[in-house]
Amino acid sequence: MAIQFVALKPLNPLLPPQCKISISQRRRSQLSVSAAESVAWEEQIPPNAVRRKRDPSWRGGFSLGVDLGLLRTGVAISKGFTVRPLTVLELRGRKLELRLLDLAEKQEVDEFIIGLPKSSDGKETEQSNKVRSVAGRFAVRAAERGWRVYLQDEHGTSSEALEHMIAKGVSKSARDGKLDAYAAMKVLERYFSEEGNGIEVVVPKQLELQNKLREGPPKDVDFYSPTTNT
Repeated sequence: MAIQFVALKPLNPLLPPQCKISISQRRRSQLSVSAAESVAWEEQIPPNAVRRKRDPSWRGGFSLGVDLGLLRTGVAISKGFTVRPLTVLELRGRKLELRLLDLAEKQEVDEFIIGLPKSSDGKETEQSNKVRSVAGRFAVRAAERGWRVYLQDEHGTSSEALEHMIAKGVSKSARDGKLDAYAAMKVLERYFSEEGNGIEVVVPKQLELQNKLREGPPKDVDFYSPTTNT
């Protein structure tokens, strides 16, 4: 892992003490940011699938799977080792984003896994660009809360979802309204089965939001003692 170091000039001895402290703090901050920027974002804010792989005893936030559609968006939830369909939202734009944030708040989610449409040969499509655009806007709202947004290849998940529902005996009439949620579940299952390999993190351009991502959301008191640093 490459770390970038910044050479600092000695402080001017003629400056008053309070100025020396201010300049020193500022330069330490610049050094910290510069070092962080030299590390891949996937290492700075590893997804839950990677955290679980590194430490099987790790207990942290939950994951929300999102299957974006032109008219409907499927949502699934992962808590611990359980992945299940959650709901289907017939919303778009800002209303959809706010609803996803509301669901995340209620379900104690700290990351979103958004399915990225690709062709059978792994190439991106026109729909891929639309999903990237939506994910980029949504990542800004999520980062304000310290929540992460990742993109996961979703090719074939709709077919997998349909086969899963048929195998479970879900009636044809019920399948039509639940398919998107089951597709989101398949996106989450793939994400965890591949242990986060191949996913993309969506990072806002604003430095303030990037810092919030590094800090993460407030610690959950159910999992962390206020006296611990982990």
